[in-house]
Amino acid sequence: MTPPNPQATRLAAASVGESVSASRDAQRPPRANPAARLIARVLLQRGLQAAVVAALVGSLSFLMMRLLPGDMAFRIAAGRYGYDMVTAQAADAVRAELALDGPWLDGLLAWWSRLLHLDLGTSTVTGAPVAAEIAHQLGHTLWLALAALAVSTLIALPLGFAAGRHAGGHTDRATLALSVLLRALPPFVLGILLVLAFAVELDWLPAGGHGEHGSWVAPALTLGLGLAATAMRVARDAMAGVVAAPYWLFARTKGLSDRVAMARHGVRNAAVPVVAYLGVQLVYLLEGVVVVETLFAWPGIGHALVHAIFGRDVPMIQGTALTMGLLFVALNAAVDLACMAIDPRLRARVGR
Repeated sequence: MTPPNPQATRLAAASVGESVSASRDAQRPPRANPAARLIARVLLQRGLQAAVVAALVGSLSFLMMRLLPGDMAFRIAAGRYGYDMVTAQAADAVRAELALDGPWLDGLLAWWSRLLHLDLGTSTVTGAPVAAEIAHQLGHTLWLALAALAVSTLIALPLGFAAGRHAGGHTDRATLALSVLLRALPPFVLGILLVLAFAVELDWLPAGGHGEHGSWVAPALTLGLGLAATAMRVARDAMAGVVAAPYWLFARTKGLSDRVAMARHGVRNAAVPVVAYLGVQLVYLLEGVVVVETLFAWPGIGHALVHAIFGRDVPMIQGTALTMGLLFVALNAAVDLACMAIDPRLRARVGR
């Protein structure tokens, strides 16, 4: 009888083991895509944050409007008919129509009930649906915000990277002085200076409004220059860190030129903190939108919020404040996803 071949026995056992393992793998449910799991985790976290923001913004804006001094019914009637035409009888009619003498909690619960049905209610001044008015105004605000971000990017990134590439040099000192100057100017002061320079003295741009040629330039510059003030220093510090890193020295030792080393190793590593800082910039952007839109009579959501506060239009105030809060959360979620797309280390850290 021929003895069994040990090598053949091992091969047969390995093939059996592979077939059993393959059958087990076929029975297992397919694993979710890691990228999809990361996106789902970020969206879930930001979704919970959006719910908290909605609760706080809607409730606090309602309570603050009720706590303001003055006759709320008279302000609403003045918004409807004008301050010259409003009378005590008109204010009493508004008070009875909107049940302003009723308990505050009933009004807040009624707004929450409408919100759960995705209904923001109607404006107490114009009578139009709040959602329709916000949808019209939000497009103007987003256009202005994107233009301001473009201005900030075109100014901050080249100057910041140049300053970081030669830290301590003349470019670094000049950009530091420019950053301090721009940051020290409040948005309304910077806007007034731009109006005086480009609208009054040079007559290149309209002083305000919407629809005229170049009417968006001055508001976008006002917001964009304020954003670029700090973003310039963030880009400078990021690039200075890249230049001091070992991988940059190794790239230069290999014989790569500055341009090639910057394209392969510099821009992507320096972009991570710059993109992450966009989340901080969004706070300045949303704050500045209210001031700049009012200053330049830009028909956006910030301008509508200011007019709604003067007219005590509570549903409009709640709707605009809620939209701005949710927009901030959504843009921060986009920043998180962009940072993870740029830096694989963040994907590994979040995926643990």
